[in-house]
Amino acid sequence: MTGTAINVAAVLAGGGIGVVLGARLPEGLRRAAMQAIGVVTLLVGVQNFLEHDNPLVPLVSVILGLFAGELLRIEKRLQAFGDRLEGRLSRGESPVSRAFVTTSLLFCVGPLTVIGSLQDGLTGDYGLLALKSALDFIAALAFASVLGWGVLLSAGTVLVVQGSLTLGAGLVEGFATDAAISATTATGGVLIFGLGLSLLELREVPVANMLPALLVAPLLVVAAPLWPL
Repeated sequence: MTGTAINVAAVLAGGGIGVVLGARLPEGLRRAAMQAIGVVTLLVGVQNFLEHDNPLVPLVSVILGLFAGELLRIEKRLQAFGDRLEGRLSRGESPVSRAFVTTSLLFCVGPLTVIGSLQDGLTGDYGLLALKSALDFIAALAFASVLGWGVLLSAGTVLVVQGSLTLGAGLVEGFATDAAISATTATGGVLIFGLGLSLLELREVPVANMLPALLVAPLLVVAAPLWPL
């Protein structure tokens, strides 16, 4: 869990600095920064999507995941959670739920998250998670300066997701193939692209309801011998 602890600390530190700096930024600069972050988020989504050679896998994963997410009302539950926190603690910052969902996905979807956590759990080598922590520090600083303190909540998501992968590394080692990881990364790329559209205010995408797709993708790869994909 050393790598996860470092990553959580990096998100909290970067987010904390970003909150302080963001309060001093002019509104015009904050809007420009949001647009820049949105464009980069789109590019990250495209890059992740190209990790897998079969686009049908992320497509089917997103459709099935969205169906499950709609039934579970994940988007509404997260928004309600963020609204409650914002009502009690916020003083005019950007919506907490938006910051929380956006950064949680960015910090937890990608090959470094999966491979780094498994490596830390199986061998104790947290080098990859240390590298990811440095990247997340910068990202948390940038997002918190624009979206506010809700970014800090994503540290909890990092703790749960990476901690679970690290502690359960022995159980999932046989299923964490390169194909399964790339399929999950590509599916996450679709979600991240949707986040970019929302950040740029081009289209509101129910990204939170698509979260179950991240579980569907590796299952589809494991079951690949049973179907034509």
